[in-house]
Amino acid sequence: MKHLFITLLFFLTFRVTFSQDIFIGNSYRIYPSSVTQTEPVICVHPTNPLFLFASSVTINTANGFRSEGIYLSTNGGLNWFGTDTCTGENILNHGGDPGVVINNNGNLILTHIGSIFYGVYSHYSTNNGLNWSSAYVITTQQVEDKGTTTSDKILTSLYYGRAYTAFVQFVSPFPVMVSYTTNGGLSWTIPQAINSPPPKRCSGGEIKVGLNGRVYVSWAGVTSTIPYTEDYIGLAYSDNGGVNWTVNQNIYDVNGINGTLPSKNNIRVNGLPRMDIDLTGGTRNGWIYIVTTEKNLPPAGSDPDIILHYSSNGGSTWSQGIRVNQDSLNNGKIQYFPAIKIDNTGAINIIYYDDRNTTSDSVEVFLSRSTNGGATWQEYPISGHRFKPKQITGGPSSYQGDFISLEFTNGKLIPLWMDDYSGIYQIWTVPIDINYFAIKKNPEIHLQDDFKLTKCYPNPFNSSLKIEFEVRKTNNYTFEIYNTNGEIILKLFEGILTPGINIINWYAPNIPSGVYFLIVKYEGTLKTEKVVLIK
Repeated sequence: MKHLFITLLFFLTFRVTFSQDIFIGNSYRIYPSSVTQTEPVICVHPTNPLFLFASSVTINTANGFRSEGIYLSTNGGLNWFGTDTCTGENILNHGGDPGVVINNNGNLILTHIGSIFYGVYSHYSTNNGLNWSSAYVITTQQVEDKGTTTSDKILTSLYYGRAYTAFVQFVSPFPVMVSYTTNGGLSWTIPQAINSPPPKRCSGGEIKVGLNGRVYVSWAGVTSTIPYTEDYIGLAYSDNGGVNWTVNQNIYDVNGINGTLPSKNNIRVNGLPRMDIDLTGGTRNGWIYIVTTEKNLPPAGSDPDIILHYSSNGGSTWSQGIRVNQDSLNNGKIQYFPAIKIDNTGAINIIYYDDRNTTSDSVEVFLSRSTNGGATWQEYPISGHRFKPKQITGGPSSYQGDFISLEFTNGKLIPLWMDDYSGIYQIWTVPIDINYFAIKKNPEIHLQDDFKLTKCYPNPFNSSLKIEFEVRKTNNYTFEIYNTNGEIILKLFEGILTPGINIINWYAPNIPSGVYFLIVKYEGTLKTEKVVLIK
């Protein structure tokens, strides 16, 4: 009888689709080395989707030498080659905060801050990173180390091929500055303060190019006292290639997380805006999405959550906040450092660090994906391992890097993040084919119209599992947990349920790690769902 039960159990198991059962693949370091790597950035060649250019802050902890990594892939991110040192002179003045661009002529462009001298500097390479120009001095003013660089890849744009960099000038009144190059990085315009004077000190400077070459810059206005918490988001745009700007100093309020995370070795974190724009030509063509990390301002809870806003009219008005991470509100779990990319189907993809499935001193990388403009989300752990954040030797106080990145090319998402799973902070990735998402979806399983199991989450889980379901007909229901030997572990519930949406929690602090099966019984019917407990 036991063998018959197990056979039935596995037959039912293979009939259903499980949450997070998608094959993501194995994560790997893009350039394994003995040098610390952090703050990855990435871009795609405008005409060759298989050619990728990435960079990172690099720190040789043995001698304190800093630079920017030069990492290249010619097969869509499957394999990488390069170096941990940009050789553009002055080689001793490379201070990190890299920005990367490949312009329309195929030139690689790298921007960075200074190590010895204040300012922002640029180098270009005409031979795929083998050699680099001497530094072009964009500014000698002290800048905040969180600027970004992008390029216009819109073929119909009057400014196609132009590259832009945005940053905050670290001198009162701390405005957002923008400079651009029209000749592949040979020279740059004098930086322009696009929102001076701002009502509050600015931080960030996320720059993207939208429809028809319109350039957008977003930033955070921060509070006046340490830790300078993000208080609102500002937005500016230019319709003439960065010459003139229309500015809205406050498009919506936020409550960021600037400061440190005590549970994670006091690493410093931020809630700065990350932005992307739908350029697919689909139903949400031109929509702008901005994602931040917030807490204590709904829909964020009392712990850091990933919050998304969108504009469907070019930035004139903005949606209410959308909580991206779908773990329980106010559960003490922490999400931070989101990066966003809209793929060629118009789906929103957001990666971030998350500790929902592990102890508070550790994290893994999650992907949240929405195919309907943020109305609903699917979630997947993608890093394949966890690590304990720590401060990087040779970096600023409490530093582990300030951001991670996400790109899309040739049908694949290319996430980049830093972690020290190998014993040293390195840049990791795992290319994800979005075709997998069309096949494997979060469960919405119907064995009868009387009952629908919506989802079990998180899955895998650490100690607490939420079982969400819809009852459509009053019946006697039994919820039980079995192990892989077909032995009952626990009866979660038995009784009459009436129509409605319900949630049952399974708390398993004393249950060993392993694969388990939720069995729902009603009117002679078995409903099964595989769940994975990982501690």
